[in-house]
Amino acid sequence: MRTAGGTVPDDLLRAAEAILFAATEPLTPDAIRAHLGLAADLRPVLERLRAEYAGRGIELVERAGRWHFQTAADLAHVLRRDREEPRRLSRAATETLAIIAYHEPVTRAEVEAIRGVQISKGTIDVLMEAGWVRPAGRREVPGRPLLYATTPGFLAHFGLSSRRDLPGMEDLRAAGLLDPIDHAMAAFEVESPAEQD
Repeated sequence: MRTAGGTVPDDLLRAAEAILFAATEPLTPDAIRAHLGLAADLRPVLERLRAEYAGRGIELVERAGRWHFQTAADLAHVLRRDREEPRRLSRAATETLAIIAYHEPVTRAEVEAIRGVQISKGTIDVLMEAGWVRPAGRREVPGRPLLYATTPGFLAHFGLSSRRDLPGMEDLRAAGLLDPIDHAMAAFEVESPAEQD
């Protein structure tokens, strides 16, 4: 859409720029027109925007009939950086971490005895890679099993100043973090002695 003088109106240019900037995916000219409530040809608007952004840090590009802003190709190296990918711990890793935190220093066999199942070597490796668990010496018993303990990184990540700040059973129960089976077992243990009388 051009005015009589052959220029694109600033308000139309700004509106198209805002729509393209806010879009989460490339847009067709029809989609841009629908946002603007226009039936006019947007090619002059898009071409002017492309010209205004040429040579800048971001540029307006058309790919397969769809328009979008992208980082200038020659600046990709500036934006490249190592990014930590958040990883969710498996249930086994979460339980293992909790056991180590509450019972440290603890051996693998002790963790398995508390959990009631074997843990794979990879589970402790994941916790060590995260920087939350470390080897803490060896227990002075036959076989001298390796002991595991939490790290200062564990405390920092979970916002604890010391292990004394770990939540207690009542805190966990109040937060709804204990399984229903835990509630049933606790109730059973409380009722059982009374039933025997």
